[in-house]
Amino acid sequence: MATLLYRMGRSAFQRRWLVTLLWAVLLGAVGAGAAKAPAASDDGTSFMPGIEAQKAFDLIGERFPGSAANGANARIVFIAPHGEKVTAADHRAAVDALVAEAADEPQVSNAVSPFTAGAVSKDGSTAYATVNYKVKADDLTEADRTALEKAVDEARDSGLTVEVGGTALAEQPAAGGSSEAIGIVLAAVVLLITFGSLAAAGLPLLTAVIGVGISMAAIIALGSVFGLSLTTGTLASMLGLAVGIDYALFVVSRYREERANGHAPSEAAGLAVGTAGSAVVFAGLTVVIALAGLAVVGVPMLTKMGLCAAGAVVVAVLVALTLVPALLGMWPNAVLSRRVRKGKFRVQRSDNGGSRWARFVLRRPVAVLVTCVAGLGVLALPATQLEMGMPGAESKPVTSTERRAYDALADGFGAGFNGPLTIVADAKGAADPEAAVQEIVREIGATRGVVSVSAARFNRAGDTALFSAVPATGPTDEKTKDLVRTIRGERAGLEQKTGATFEVTGSTAMNIDVAQALQDALVPYLAVIVGLALILLLVVFRSVLVPVKAAFGFLLSVLAALGAVVAVFQWGWGAGLLGVEQSGPIMSLMPIFLVGIVFGLAMDYEVFLVARMREAYVHGDRAPQAVVTGFRHSARVVGAAAVIMMAVFSGFVGSDESMIKTIGFGLAVAVLFDAFVVRMALVPAVLALLGDKAWWIPRRLDRMLPRVDVEGAGLTMRPAAGTGAAAAEPAPQEPART
Repeated sequence: MATLLYRMGRSAFQRRWLVTLLWAVLLGAVGAGAAKAPAASDDGTSFMPGIEAQKAFDLIGERFPGSAANGANARIVFIAPHGEKVTAADHRAAVDALVAEAADEPQVSNAVSPFTAGAVSKDGSTAYATVNYKVKADDLTEADRTALEKAVDEARDSGLTVEVGGTALAEQPAAGGSSEAIGIVLAAVVLLITFGSLAAAGLPLLTAVIGVGISMAAIIALGSVFGLSLTTGTLASMLGLAVGIDYALFVVSRYREERANGHAPSEAAGLAVGTAGSAVVFAGLTVVIALAGLAVVGVPMLTKMGLCAAGAVVVAVLVALTLVPALLGMWPNAVLSRRVRKGKFRVQRSDNGGSRWARFVLRRPVAVLVTCVAGLGVLALPATQLEMGMPGAESKPVTSTERRAYDALADGFGAGFNGPLTIVADAKGAADPEAAVQEIVREIGATRGVVSVSAARFNRAGDTALFSAVPATGPTDEKTKDLVRTIRGERAGLEQKTGATFEVTGSTAMNIDVAQALQDALVPYLAVIVGLALILLLVVFRSVLVPVKAAFGFLLSVLAALGAVVAVFQWGWGAGLLGVEQSGPIMSLMPIFLVGIVFGLAMDYEVFLVARMREAYVHGDRAPQAVVTGFRHSARVVGAAAVIMMAVFSGFVGSDESMIKTIGFGLAVAVLFDAFVVRMALVPAVLALLGDKAWWIPRRLDRMLPRVDVEGAGLTMRPAAGTGAAAAEPAPQEPART
């Protein structure tokens, strides 16, 4: 592996113009494809096949054709001035005028007045009208939205307070460009401090942006074919930018080190790609495994997001192995600091902060290990109270009309009114379908915890009916979850009694089913990605205990990160500082995302740091000294890479999309815990206690495993291709940083 990558890096350096041109052509080609590609549209794939709420949703689409079960909707809430009633003649006229105007729009399937639907609160202060559309919210035109907004403004002129919930006028999340910009600026500052050179700081940023540009353009170009969404692209850009900077950082850092050792530029580029590039390849593979493994969960949207992000990581790896050495070939000395280019300093083989820290840990391994485990354990405690759900309008800012509509409905009609359960009754097997459905409606209406049920609406064939049940509690309340389970528990008895059956769906039931399905999928997902990664690390490090230690450290960091997420987003600790308007359940998709992505990134740091220790051990250092050597060469760069990752992820905390905000925060704190607590403290403590046993592997297993030479042992036995060149072209010497 190391020899192959050495040749690749040296060839890219020598054929720099060709390599750069090929990447430019690729960027232009995918960019042109993205510009000409039609807008992405939903491919109709079920969100999560197999759960009851999704099956009921699909049944509605089958039995009620043209009803647009997943079409856009607007719930328009009217609040009369204090002391007045919405049923007053002038207010009633304004409400009826709005409903009539909305119903005349071509995309509206129906608009129901609150006075005909009985949608007026008991005290008469609040009412709501429902407007349903034939198309999805994404397919509504600007004219459709403008027409509804105009009707709402006219109703407000009458003196009524009018707020709009639902999906028709919901604000769409921003594309997240400012998030990437913030991350890039912070990363630039870290790189400049780390390298002390504008060129060295700019090169990783440039190559990372090129990689992300190619990945995002490809996603847009293929979006209409595979139904790729904005959120899909956000995750790919987030990870592509973070790992792209880090991978280029490691190659550039190793190049500077090899130049300081007296190698000619082309030789240094080959050695950098052969050694640091090997770590990049296997680190990238662990991230790809974690992301592609999301397919195990069984959520089509999650699979697409994982595969697109994995593709972005693959592009980042290829850029680091080819484009980075090519650009180094164009400016072979520019990436060195100004003082080094002037030849004022020579290498000093002395300790630096990394080696001093390693020696500190080696002297006190038990104390450091206990402190790390105890500290992360305490931070992980809130994770035991994790509640999963899909926060809706209640999590939006109080300045939004969706949030005000939500609050007004809760005040006027009760907390459960914002999360009605939709029940679809299938009476095909009943002798008297209408009587069977009415019996189901009566039984569910009499269930404790149900405030009211609507009248059943039959399809044209008369064998299927729809009605809604309003719970007494809010959509995210545990009592509502218990109610859904109770209603479903009544199904067997009612089916035997009436010959008809039913299924429960709606946003509340969907959230409950999704959360449970994802919770059930977490263990198989972990088994797949951890198992594959352990095999990969076994091949890389040729050790049994090092991969196990890596997995244990990951569990500590991810649980601590989940604990921090629960404390902020669920309990509300410091939520205001992050712009979180309302604390509540953690989004169902977030924990499994966090586990997968953090696992990949944790293995990144494991490979980068421990590979250098393995390299020193293979080249003759004793086990304790190998730890010190690894830290002397890698600690500063790994620390900088972690800070860059944290900067990129922190930039996404400002996103308007709650899932992206939560993931950005979770990933930032997870990198903090994993890089600076687990990898920088726990790892050397464990290796100090294990000594030479850390690198033990059974002989039979050692013979069975393929040899990938990630530590570059093969390069030391190769004739130095650049020795003569190095003599003819003296390399500037890099000073030791302390």
